[in-house]
Amino acid sequence: MNRFRADLHIHSRFSRATSKTLSVRQLAAWARVKGLSLLGAGDFTHPGWLAEIEETLSEGGDGLLHLKKTTGLEREIPWLADFPMPGDVRFMLQTEISLIYKRAGKVRKIHNLVFMPGLAAVKKFNAKLAKVGNLASDGRPILGLDSRHLLEMALETDPGAFLVPAHIWTPWFSLFGSKSGFDSIEECFGSLAPEIFALETGLSSDPEMNWLLSSLDRFRLISNSDAHSGEKLGREANVFAGEMSYEGVRRALKHGGRGDGGDGGGQFLGTVEFFPEEGKYHMDGHRACGVVLDPRESRARGGLCPACGKPLTIGVLSRVLELADRDQPAQPKDQPGFSSLIPLAEIVGEVLACGPATKKAKDLLARLIGRLGPELDILQDVAVEDVAKYSRPLAEALARMRRGEVIRQPGYDGEFGRITLFSDRERREFTSGRVLAAAPRKGPTAVKPDRTGQPGRQVKPGLPDLAANQLLTQAANQTGQSGQPGQADPAGGLNAKQREAVASRNHRLLVVAGPGTGKTHTLIARIRALLDAGARPGGILAVTFTRRAASELVSRLARQEDAAAQTPRADTLHALAFEYWTQATGQAPVLLSEQAARALFASACPELSGTKLKAAWNEHEISRQRSVAPQPPRPAAAGSTGSSNAAGLAGSAGSAAAAGQTPTGEPEDAPGLRLTDTTDRA
Repeated sequence: MNRFRADLHIHSRFSRATSKTLSVRQLAAWARVKGLSLLGAGDFTHPGWLAEIEETLSEGGDGLLHLKKTTGLEREIPWLADFPMPGDVRFMLQTEISLIYKRAGKVRKIHNLVFMPGLAAVKKFNAKLAKVGNLASDGRPILGLDSRHLLEMALETDPGAFLVPAHIWTPWFSLFGSKSGFDSIEECFGSLAPEIFALETGLSSDPEMNWLLSSLDRFRLISNSDAHSGEKLGREANVFAGEMSYEGVRRALKHGGRGDGGDGGGQFLGTVEFFPEEGKYHMDGHRACGVVLDPRESRARGGLCPACGKPLTIGVLSRVLELADRDQPAQPKDQPGFSSLIPLAEIVGEVLACGPATKKAKDLLARLIGRLGPELDILQDVAVEDVAKYSRPLAEALARMRRGEVIRQPGYDGEFGRITLFSDRERREFTSGRVLAAAPRKGPTAVKPDRTGQPGRQVKPGLPDLAANQLLTQAANQTGQSGQPGQADPAGGLNAKQREAVASRNHRLLVVAGPGTGKTHTLIARIRALLDAGARPGGILAVTFTRRAASELVSRLARQEDAAAQTPRADTLHALAFEYWTQATGQAPVLLSEQAARALFASACPELSGTKLKAAWNEHEISRQRSVAPQPPRPAAAGSTGSSNAAGLAGSAGSAAAAGQTPTGEPEDAPGLRLTDTTDRA
């Protein structure tokens, strides 16, 4: 069945804050570079853009539009002019409309996407909208219409038209936005709510966050780039299988992943996503003061900025948790999954230590795209070993991204977040020509793959990890000689070198292997071997990088144990630390606001006031940040107990802040998370 990617929310040069070089042909060229087969046409309500659509595209009888001239697209992107741009790009008539109106005593500001099956329907629809407001002022027109009325107008224009609420969690202009949205689909669209069958999650949320709301289970959750330039196409996209036609896409969204939509139906296979922390409204915050807070702390502060006292912009995560009726995400039956990716230009920029738009970055991007294929293919499908031929750090970056091993700095109040793949130390090492990771220390046995595709021999301490990666690359290139790396033999379920790792008697064992080599399979087998040798299940702890990996490990171990048997513990370091804190103190850590911490400090030091109290507080804060005991603010005999008590109480409260914690205190699935005192940002 034909699979294709679609980005169904884009803009033209006639929209505000967009690239003024955008043209239909330039969009088609970028779509080929990105690996997109279907694009939203964007801004069909604007007379100038609609004229260009009619001049450049032709209708093909399937509800989609095709380029009249397909040659010469290479010239649209000069730095890629030497590379072919294979593939055919089609366009689906789409526009975004900004609605500002009053409902139930509150001003509502909602953005909606409208899709039409043909140019005749578009012209009829535009004629209706022109009676409401000026369509020529902006590619995304601002109209004083109720969302329900807009949907009604679209359906009256053509029964094949459909409406999708755009970026539904964005604070300022969306269906569920914290500033001017609604609390439910029914509240917004009334009796026409059943006509809504898809929702756009936006850059600051992903399907997993939306699975916290059971009320959204019936909707297809789509993702699009909302691109204002060609370079941004495909940063989020949708994956379909089946007929690529207007009706095929509509039926796939309406009937979901089952492909039971009848004639012209297809399958909706899921989405390609930003890591939601990269979205510019993920967390709560106040950009003017540089303050970013997690939902629990912003609630404790009454939604006010701790620096200036003005209202915070409440982010997507807070709003999702406010409306959620589940404690944990639950993927609805028949709903597809998703993949979280980082734009290739950003990864290249990190690897080369330069901006993603610099000539240095573009040169490598051009080589990769010209020789390995479109961007989304490189990010998702191209073998890591093939990428390593051009850049080993880049290959390692892609492998980490595919495993979800990323470092997340969340966006807030209109400021995009940053997703990175290497620590500062690692970047310094590989940009200076050193190995990517530290060599194994003396003591452990390093079991690494050899040239035959079997996880290989013991390696002398000091062998650089990149040399091991080279062996893995060679093994992957020669899998035809002896099977896939990590492939089980028929006899014991493990190949020879996996058995070597499982049976090792060393107390310290380091196994270095790449994707697909059977690492988890080998780890589970070793745990089983330890249990069979008499080890207590409670004496085995498996520490994983993410909660998802821990859950998978526990599940696979449990299937091999008796129902009543104890299963070894598997969890993340953050979860273990949180549990230990709670058990050691008898209660979960609580974060005091800066105001509350200052008040507690003052009550513990009643003899201090004014500048002396402020100086003592500042000394305590500096000492806590340096992890040293503060000097008593007065002679010990005069009451050092009070000062130390205050330091201990305020210090415990402050250090309890964990960026990225959920309301239950469980760290999010966020590699690279570090415990911080978020009051320092004030």
